[in-house]
Amino acid sequence: MEKFARPGDFCPNEACADYGKLQTDQQRNLQKYGKTRKGVQRYRCKTCGKTFTETFGTIFYGKRTPEHEILETLALLAEGNRISALSRVTGHKEDTILQWSREAAQHAEQIEAVLMAEFKVKRGQLDALWTYVRNKGGKKLPRNG
Repeated sequence: MEKFARPGDFCPNEACADYGKLQTDQQRNLQKYGKTRKGVQRYRCKTCGKTFTETFGTIFYGKRTPEHEILETLALLAEGNRISALSRVTGHKEDTILQWSREAAQHAEQIEAVLMAEFKVKRGQLDALWTYVRNKGGKKLPRNG
């Protein structure tokens, strides 16, 4: 089974000499550097001195909503629930849920693995979700006629 690299496995700073180089037991240029107020692990690159969190580069980066809540909302969306209904039930704005779905589409492989394993979402439901996301959000032009 293929394993995805995670934040903390490499320096995400494109200007760093160690950018994108996976850590090995012999070569470790990243060190744990405390945690945020919310308890998210922070890392520091010894090569370039930049710090970043473990959620950097994921759909959870900079979010105030817990990861599980975002994933649960995406799973419910994949099951065919409407955004308006999810907005009423979860208390999140429709625009927020739509933004989560757009960001999830950019991380589709990782999101699919979690939704199928932890939320028992089926492949057909995921296909419907990505189709929905692809067709949603663009401004519709008024019809002339």
